[in-house]
Amino acid sequence: MIRSPRIRLIGAEGDQLGIMTVDEAMSIALEHGQDVVEVAPDADPPVCRIMDFGRYKYEQSKRQRESKKKATVILIKEVKLRPKTEEHDYQFKLRNIRKFLEQKNKAKVSLMFRGREIAHANLARGMLDRIVTDVADLGVVEQPAKLEGRFMVMILAPKA
Repeated sequence: MIRSPRIRLIGAEGDQLGIMTVDEAMSIALEHGQDVVEVAPDADPPVCRIMDFGRYKYEQSKRQRESKKKATVILIKEVKLRPKTEEHDYQFKLRNIRKFLEQKNKAKVSLMFRGREIAHANLARGMLDRIVTDVADLGVVEQPAKLEGRFMVMILAPKA
């Protein structure tokens, strides 16, 4: 005679139904019109629960969708400048940076050098410092200005 393995069964309302065979658990679940779901396979004996598995999966996916809705996605928006950018263009780019920070996105400010302009990196650093002071009410420096090849890059994050 082949014996069915024994399991610990928990009822639909969370009450302990005791240790029994899988066949007995299945017959009890069928009486309630529900399924037997293994909850803790590593326990001795394994723990199973009587529940509506389809409903359980549906509620689980619903909780997952809700958590995705509440998650905030922070984007990094980039603004490119040149060391010889004129005042009007600078104000235009600054307005964009402020808009990005107001929308709770990070702003990456890239200052691009061409030719011999890289010899005047101090002018570019001054322009980036000016941007930091102009957006001090909205954002903070997350990554200070550093030279990466022909670009000087700085990342601004919105204030918490």
